[in-house]
Amino acid sequence: MNTPGLIDEAFVNTFIKKRDKELHKGDCGKVLIIAGSEGMAGAAVLSARGALRSGAGLVRVSVPEHLFPILQVGVPEATCVSRSLPPEWLEGHQAIVIGPGLGDDSSNVPLIETVLNSNCPAIVLDADGLNLLARNDGLKELAKKASGRLIITPHPGEAARLLGCSTEEINADRVESACRLAEQIGAVTVLKGAGTLVATPNRETYINTTGNPGMATGGSGDVLSGVIGALAGQGLSCFEAAACGVYIHGAAGDIAAKALGEYGIIASDIAAMMGLAIQKITGS
Repeated sequence: MNTPGLIDEAFVNTFIKKRDKELHKGDCGKVLIIAGSEGMAGAAVLSARGALRSGAGLVRVSVPEHLFPILQVGVPEATCVSRSLPPEWLEGHQAIVIGPGLGDDSSNVPLIETVLNSNCPAIVLDADGLNLLARNDGLKELAKKASGRLIITPHPGEAARLLGCSTEEINADRVESACRLAEQIGAVTVLKGAGTLVATPNRETYINTTGNPGMATGGSGDVLSGVIGALAGQGLSCFEAAACGVYIHGAAGDIAAKALGEYGIIASDIAAMMGLAIQKITGS
């Protein structure tokens, strides 16, 4: 039986350290977030806030141009870029997040193909990106070729679609489900839920020790995708970024719960508390 290791503060402190005094934004990673669609601009805003609050040096958000005003008001620290992205333009980023609020229309498949074919060191595939992956064998083959550079972040429903089973089967054995996903897709897998799991393609599994029921709120996963992308952009491996990301995200949710109560938490509260969560880990 595969017994997961624990993702606790001591584990995360191995990878997340106090910052060098001579650091500048160019040292902290450029993250591209491809997210949002009509009626779902908030997903792009929340993912960008998660990335910025987790220390990303520069965040660019690729959304349909008519959504630029929403992004520029909702997250003024980010730069908006067109959804029409030439492949060579992707190469200047240390991490790419794609999927939150993207829309699962098949017209988005070429965009995901372009990202998976890029040489970006870290790709986080989330939400609608996972739903498209589940329905497209060509994307699955590209995902396998991107092994070592890919992180997927499904909730149990998305995991069930990827594995072709029921959500009940996923929840009946979450550890095995996470391992199967990591093996089949060839990606570091974050299986979200109570006791979020991180699994690698060689069946190593770890369980997160932070978080609370108040985080079961719309947009929480969008924030998490940005956090993981930011950490990968700052030089952590895909596994390290996923494991540290889920811990910090949960710790921020715990801080928010203490301030607001579990019933009162919304996703933007989790993003807002990210800096305090990291401060607790690093002491700075």
